Amino acid sequence: MKQITTILLLLACISLSAQQDTVIKKVEYPAGYEARIDVIYSRVNGWEGREDIYFNPKASKPTPVVFNIHGGGWNHGTKESQTGFASFFKQGYAVVNVEYRLVQVAPAPAAVEDVRAALLYVVKHAKELNIDPHKIVMMGGSAGGHLALMGGLLQKDHRFDGEYKNVNDFTIAAIVDKYGLADFAFPGIEKYKSEMNWLGDYTKDPAKVQSVSPVYYVKKSSPPTIIIHGDADPRIPYEQSVALHKKYLEAGAPVKFITVEGGLHGNFPQEKNREVNNAIMAFLKSYGL
Repeated sequence: MKQITTILLLLACISLSAQQDTVIKKVEYPAGYEARIDVIYSRVNGWEGREDIYFNPKASKPTPVVFNIHGGGWNHGTKESQTGFASFFKQGYAVVNVEYRLVQVAPAPAAVEDVRAALLYVVKHAKELNIDPHKIVMMGGSAGGHLALMGGLLQKDHRFDGEYKNVNDFTIAAIVDKYGLADFAFPGIEKYKSEMNWLGDYTKDPAKVQSVSPVYYVKKSSPPTIIIHGDADPRIPYEQSVALHKKYLEAGAPVKFITVEGGLHGNFPQEKNREVNNAIMAFLKSYGL
């Protein structure tokens, strides 16, 4: 009996430790900003799409806004895992932290539809949020990088926009793509489980595969885009970003490509992270953001 009690106590301690390890840090935002948490931007078959909006209602003029999209292989991750927005707040940006349907809820193109809905909801409410709908930045890493590219490169192409298809008063001013997938049609993709699961039935139709692949939307008028990728990434092939960069150059679209030498799938060394973050802010500033 004593042995059983000891085991139960040990399991309880392990459970408590696990709970402590998953404590979610709140986003810290400056004085004068307001936060609207879990704003519902869409309802689909009982699922509610939510986003957190941090904005400055007292700014002297409408502010630029960055939409941040979490990664997680389209099958895990939460908006609450994203907290590092200090550099954007310091520059006066509003920040929108977006969640979307994971593959367990719905496969392609659901996540793209959600990112577009999250974007266009804010455009519709830009005035009350004191946000400039013509200074929109889409940003994400990994699966979030893919979704940021899709959300931005679609611009005013409303094929995935559903109830928001008549919202047109906005401009995607820039895209920040951190090691995102650019082309689901690349040779060997069948070896990548997360990608194949997210595509679902789309795998049977090459046109549908292309429809959720950012590389096929690049054109001369595409928004300025900064691409960041580690050349030793074991998760999303570095060649994805090489090919995307080449497509921008061929189209004559504005682009900057940063290769993190020896970089893996994010989690770059602290000094490299600092360099990347500084480069992102400098890139946005160069376009008046």
